Amino acid sequence: MLDRGRVFLIGVCMTLLTGCGAMLSCDDGRDVLWFTSSTEHMLNNGIRNFEDGNYSGAMTLFQGVVDSKDATNALKVESYKYLAFIHCISDREKLCRDSFKKALEIEPEFTLTPAEAGHPVWGSVFYNMNSKPAK
Repeated sequence: MLDRGRVFLIGVCMTLLTGCGAMLSCDDGRDVLWFTSSTEHMLNNGIRNFEDGNYSGAMTLFQGVVDSKDATNALKVESYKYLAFIHCISDREKLCRDSFKKALEIEPEFTLTPAEAGHPVWGSVFYNMNSKPAK
């Protein structure tokens, strides 16, 4: 027979496992990502802020990634790309170009996806400064 303490412990464990299972699915259809570093987590939060229209918050997070000594080049390039997007849609074309240029300095083969390259604001800025076709 199980005593009350064990029943309580089993109940707590089942609740935690149920909660963890719920955390692995998003109602909005987004995939849940597991992060390997704090900079990866910052990048993801920056993208989420960008998608939600919180450009100020996104810029802070992306800048944190590019300033981090722990960030990989891939994370920095992705952050510079989003910084460029924010600068472009905020009518700061020089800063937009500068951000794309920093991404290209880190990764000379960096290019935009076809959807990104087709954007009427940042697509033309990127295309004009770097005539690489979209991936």
